[in-house]
Amino acid sequence: MFSRGGSGRHARGDRGDRSERPARGKAQVPPPARSDGPYDISAAPSGVERLDLGSLQIPVLPDIEIRVQANPDGAVQQVVLVNGDNALQIGVFAAPRSEGIWQDVRDEIRKSLFSEGVAAEETEGEYGVELRARVRTADGLTDLRFLGIDGPRWMVRGVFQGPAATDPSRAGVLVECLHGIVVDRGQEAKPVREPLPLRLPKDASEQVQQQQAEAAAPPVAPPTNGSGSGPGAGPSPRRRPSPRPR
Repeated sequence: MFSRGGSGRHARGDRGDRSERPARGKAQVPPPARSDGPYDISAAPSGVERLDLGSLQIPVLPDIEIRVQANPDGAVQQVVLVNGDNALQIGVFAAPRSEGIWQDVRDEIRKSLFSEGVAAEETEGEYGVELRARVRTADGLTDLRFLGIDGPRWMVRGVFQGPAATDPSRAGVLVECLHGIVVDRGQEAKPVREPLPLRLPKDASEQVQQQQAEAAAPPVAPPTNGSGSGPGAGPSPRRRPSPRPR
C-alpha cells in the first residue's frame, strides 16, 4: 500500500452495463448543492495540497495516513484513510447527469448484508441517510457505517470503521478530509455505477513496481463482500500496509 501523510492547508451504471441515461419514470432531481465537499473538480478550492489519484484527489492533512492498494501497473483497487483507531474507505462511481444513485446503492447494500444474516439500521447523518451494521470478520465483530454523497455524474461512497462507525462525533480529522475530497469525473460516457478509474501518481507507481519485483510478493485480491467492487460492495478487512514508496 502507498501511504502519504503530512501537513497542508485545507480549504475546504444503473446496475450492470446500463448507460448514464436515468431510468424512465424516475423524477429527474439533481443532487443538492453543498457548501463543503466532496467537490466536483469544476468547483474545487485552489491552494490545497492533495494526493492526485486520478478520479479522486485526497487532501493531505496532518495525522491522516492514506493507504492505497494498487496493482503492479498502478491501477488502484482500494483507498483507505486512517487516523488512530478509525478508518474511512473511499470509493467513487459514475452516476447519471441529473439523478443521484445513493438511495438505490443503499438498498443494495442492505440486501447484500441481509443475505449474509446481518441487519442494517438506517440513521440520519451529515450527508443524509446512512446505514450502520455490525459484521463478523476474521478479527471478530466489526461496526461499519456506510454513507453516500451524490454529485454531478458521480457518487462518493464512504465506509467508516472503528469508533467513528458508531459515534460520528469521533470521526475527527477523517471528516475534515472527506470535506476536502475532489472528484475529477471526466467527460467520457460511463455505465452508471461503474467505478471511476483510480491510479497511483507516476513516481509512486514506478516505486511500487520495483518493490514488488524485488519482493516477488503475490497479488492481493480486490475487496469483496458478495457484490464485487461496485458501489454496493462492502469493505475488505483492514490489512497491514505493504512496502510504501518514498
